[in-house]
Amino acid sequence: MGAGRVTTHQGATAAVLDVIRACGTTSRADLVHVTGLTGATISTAVRRLIDDGLVIETGRAESTGGKPRVLLQLNHAARFAIGVHLDHSGIVYVLTTLGGTVIGRMSRAGAGVGNPPTVIARMAQEVDALIDGSGVDRDRVLGLGLVSPGPLTPAAGMRLTPPAMRQWEDFPLDRAVHEAVGVPVLLDNDATAAALGEHWTGRAGPRSTFAAVYMGTGVGAGLIINGAAYGGVSGNAGEIGHMCLDPDGPECWCGARGCTEALGGPARVVAAACDDHDLRRRAGLDGQPAENGRAEVAGRFAAVARLALRGDTRARELLEDSARYVGLATRALANVMDVDLVILTGPSMAVAGSVYVPVVQAELDRSFFSRSTHGVRVMVSASARTSAAIGAAAMVLQSHLVPHSHGPALPLTTARAQL
Repeated sequence: MGAGRVTTHQGATAAVLDVIRACGTTSRADLVHVTGLTGATISTAVRRLIDDGLVIETGRAESTGGKPRVLLQLNHAARFAIGVHLDHSGIVYVLTTLGGTVIGRMSRAGAGVGNPPTVIARMAQEVDALIDGSGVDRDRVLGLGLVSPGPLTPAAGMRLTPPAMRQWEDFPLDRAVHEAVGVPVLLDNDATAAALGEHWTGRAGPRSTFAAVYMGTGVGAGLIINGAAYGGVSGNAGEIGHMCLDPDGPECWCGARGCTEALGGPARVVAAACDDHDLRRRAGLDGQPAENGRAEVAGRFAAVARLALRGDTRARELLEDSARYVGLATRALANVMDVDLVILTGPSMAVAGSVYVPVVQAELDRSFFSRSTHGVRVMVSASARTSAAIGAAAMVLQSHLVPHSHGPALPLTTARAQL
């Protein structure tokens, strides 16, 4: 993380807090070793964190001959953050502790074709219900992370949107939510947030660089580099769903042809299932038109996936075809990033990840460029269904508590400048 190069008091304190969070339990002596900061700087930073209630002393380590070391941990109840994943198919809300543990969760109807101000008003009521239901002191809520499918722009939120969310184009999403909810807001891409959530909560293990492939109703990826989320110039890095795999392939909603999403995304799986009369019947899709808007894709994809998991050969073939395209895009991403871990996440991976993992893993084992040097492990997130919302909350926590690794801290006036 480069903590040893941090010289300001604020930067040193942030670096120390990040190490304590990552380690779970540590000591002042260990912090000196890990960060490269002096003992005096560590003592000052730890004292400041204890005074602020962010860190607590939890006892002493076993003696190795000298004075037993005092152990330090995050005070998980010191601060909280809200994460919201806004999608046309559903809205997921989480409330997390300082360490990213979820203490409140809600899933509600998606944005669909609703009028944006009406949806925002409903979201404000649901956020209030989440906080009130958890019993958390609102003054300890640092802010709200709001994530949605990309692409996003610094000045206008969702500038180019999937067909089902065209009404959100140019809508000032972060400002509207801030005014409705009354807490600072950070806006980002859902796939990027999902990757950050895996890092902040420690589910990626000790790795500080990895990729998360996200599949909800579309396909994307989030990138963690040296412990920080990489968003690119506008916050839209990792859009492997719009990587061209076939220049003569079908047209994608983004305007290009042969994109991963158009060839193997959930909507493509659903369309193929609906074109097969017998499969459509077996999956319970009769009576549902093949083109019923992306707001219905998530549920219909889940129906096909559940049928595949019950042993239906044709349904499994459709999922494996999709997984091959996702595997090709993932291999290209792994080649560019040179990672050794890929986490599959998102609502669609929550139900179908067990089918995708072996196909994507086989592609990387067979064709990853640096395979003679190291392999790439593919795994499904333990919280795939809510990973974007958890990551949204982690955005807030990291922005406040470790600003050297995620740009300036809130407030809202800087939120758009970070994209």
